[in-house]
Amino acid sequence: MNIKNLLAMLALTVAFGCTQKVDKNPFLSEYNTPYQVPPFNEIKNEHYIPAYEAGIQEHKLEIEQIITNTEEPTFANTIEALEFAGKTLQKVRAVLSNLRSSATNDELQEIARVTSPMVSNHYDEIYMNPELFARVKSVYENKDSFGLNTEQLKLVENTYKQFVRGGANLNDEDKEKMKQINSELSLLSISFRENVNKDNDSFQLIIDNESDLEGLPQSVRDAAALLAKQNNNDGKWLFTLDNPSRLPFLQYSSKRELREKVYKAYVKRGDNDNEYDNKENIKKILSLRYQKAQLLGYKNHAEYVLEERMAKSPEPIFELCNELMNRGTIAAKNEAAEMQKQIKAEGNNFKLEPWDWWYYAEKIRKQKFDIDEDQLRTYFSLENALNGVFSVSNKLYDLNFKQRDDIPLYHADARVYEVTDNDNQTIGILYMDFHPRKGKNGGAWMSSFSKQYNNKKGERVPPVITVVCNFSKPTENTPALLSFDEVSTLFHEFGHALHGLLSRCQYYSLSGTATPRDFVELPSQIMENWAAEPEVMKTYAFHYETGEVIPDELIEKLEASAKFNQGFVVSEFQAAALLDMYWHTLETEEIPDIYEFEAQIRSKTGLISEIEYRYRSTYFNHIFAGGYSAGYYSYTWAEILDADAFQAFKETSLFDKETANKFRTNILERGGTEDAMDMYVKFRGRKPTTDALMQRKGI
Repeated sequence: MNIKNLLAMLALTVAFGCTQKVDKNPFLSEYNTPYQVPPFNEIKNEHYIPAYEAGIQEHKLEIEQIITNTEEPTFANTIEALEFAGKTLQKVRAVLSNLRSSATNDELQEIARVTSPMVSNHYDEIYMNPELFARVKSVYENKDSFGLNTEQLKLVENTYKQFVRGGANLNDEDKEKMKQINSELSLLSISFRENVNKDNDSFQLIIDNESDLEGLPQSVRDAAALLAKQNNNDGKWLFTLDNPSRLPFLQYSSKRELREKVYKAYVKRGDNDNEYDNKENIKKILSLRYQKAQLLGYKNHAEYVLEERMAKSPEPIFELCNELMNRGTIAAKNEAAEMQKQIKAEGNNFKLEPWDWWYYAEKIRKQKFDIDEDQLRTYFSLENALNGVFSVSNKLYDLNFKQRDDIPLYHADARVYEVTDNDNQTIGILYMDFHPRKGKNGGAWMSSFSKQYNNKKGERVPPVITVVCNFSKPTENTPALLSFDEVSTLFHEFGHALHGLLSRCQYYSLSGTATPRDFVELPSQIMENWAAEPEVMKTYAFHYETGEVIPDELIEKLEASAKFNQGFVVSEFQAAALLDMYWHTLETEEIPDIYEFEAQIRSKTGLISEIEYRYRSTYFNHIFAGGYSAGYYSYTWAEILDADAFQAFKETSLFDKETANKFRTNILERGGTEDAMDMYVKFRGRKPTTDALMQRKGI
């Protein structure tokens, strides 16, 4: 029996037994959908575990075929064979991972708890297999003799490193230790994120006395009334910890005791000594990460992680973040003093606290610049902002976006677009999902249901990309009106989407956003620049009622206020980045008390008492459940790149085709096929400098 028939038979047997058909599980056959998007209308929760089991068994057989190949190891029969193996497992993992973030429920979380250790153990068995590693090592050591191109050489190097960093060189006893560590870590990250989500969702501030709405604009009141109505509290006002609800409340509510209640609920997520408490999870995660780093020969987890980043080691990160933190602290102290003066001028004698900052920052901004964020929102409807980012993408990269109603959706709130070039060739499929709801993680992110690659015939397979946000919802009287921060977030995530959509790589594992973490934010952060350019803003910022284009006067005020409150912005971010680094440069299994450690780092970094970490440890999903451990600094690192890169457009024109083509061909299309700095130098003609960033920050 040939391997293809054996795999099909095994998948059938494992998933359903002999009496059921493969086509009853949509994961176990080719998707019968446009562009091979997942058939969400057919996928049921009971399909996941059988598909995982079948996918793992299929992958094992493919691995066994590589190991038992009697031919000498070559790029094709070992490295490339590994690259094309495991497609069924890849499919089901992508769907579960994305839905757990954007449309989860208790059943999906339980499926993840069952399947996560299965997958962890499966890949440990692969990376720690001595026979397989011997073949990989042979190809790696002889890579120069195979006549490989740049991308193929990168695939060989990455594959070899995966095995070494996955424990291939460990002795048998240490391999077993590492397997146990990986299994525990996989479950702890799931538990951590779930706790944050449930603590977040458990808080509601229900207001039934209109006097407690004092200071809130009508648009904020309308949104809260609609949210209350949707949650069976008609006639009341509901506020949650989701950004579109929490932030306007903190900005405008004159009820200080209610601001304190909302703020403390937010910063205490995962830290309420209840069933969702994350303090012990943090200690276990950090201890296990240190143990794993030690097994692999590294001093700490940060050294292990950063070996594969542009930064290479903790030292340049501490240097960069501390420099910005010092500058930010000076500015933040001045900002705090100004707010304290405002408090006194209003006849109050209380000390400025973190729950006061947003309120007084908004007041002073309005006084200084005569600008009101609620007024700004009227020019930034979601649909117009979306048209704006579509227009920028078209002018830079000749992309067109057509909404499709014949492609399955994973949730009714989502929408889907076919992305084409000017020759009407399909570039990829783009899902977009804009508003908060129960079962959806907070924040905003880009991911993929399938990445771009070339199939075995050499044909480009279009990617299926998803962008998920948590923007202000429409009310009964208005469309979804965004803050300018939300507009910037839309452009940011769209930059990630372009990185995935425009990829033109041969191999799946190298395509799209498969770059070092401190490089991957470049395509996203550079897109934010266009959102703020007056020339661009006038193409998408129209008053939602009158259709009037945003006035020059208002744009000038927005520009003038851009550097306002930067002490706060820089301080809260860099303090979190440094907290991450200090956690992950610990060289002990005995993790200190969370409160004491945060206080110690607050003192060391100079974070003033009036500002809290952007993310306290107990809800820091990025580093404990999101792949950014020893990596939150990446946004700052990439900010140097994006400021320098955007300067190339400013030196020519915003939509200079030659510059855009250089950025596309050297960065967006290349994924992780080359060294990140080499790709940047090919685009810019030199290494980046910090000049443009410091000018932008104004600090």
